[in-house]
Amino acid sequence: MAAVVESSRLLRGAKYEDLTPKKQIDLLTMMEQGRAPNSAWTEIPSTKFFELLLQQTMQGFYGDARHGGNQEGTSWKMLGIAYPPIRGRQHYDVNKK
Repeated sequence: MAAVVESSRLLRGAKYEDLTPKKQIDLLTMMEQGRAPNSAWTEIPSTKFFELLLQQTMQGFYGDARHGGNQEGTSWKMLGIAYPPIRGRQHYDVNKK
C-alpha cells in the first residue's frame, strides 16, 4: 500500500484518497499497465499488485457472504443465479444470529 501512496504523491502531488475518482482510476490504470513510478515499486511490480487487488476484489464481490463479502448475495442476484449449495453443510444466513 505504501507504493500506492508514493505513486500518488509522485504523480499527482496528493494522497490517493484525496484524488478525484477520475484521477484515482488513471493511477490504477497506470499501475495495471506497469507505468507507475518504478521508484515507488521496489518490493513488487505495480502490475503484480494490481493483479492481486483485482483477484481479491472479485473474490470479495462474487464469493460467499459467510466469508465477509457479497453481502446478501448481491452479486449472485445481479447475475440471476441462486445461492450455490454448500456440499456437506446446511445453507444458513450469515446475517442472522
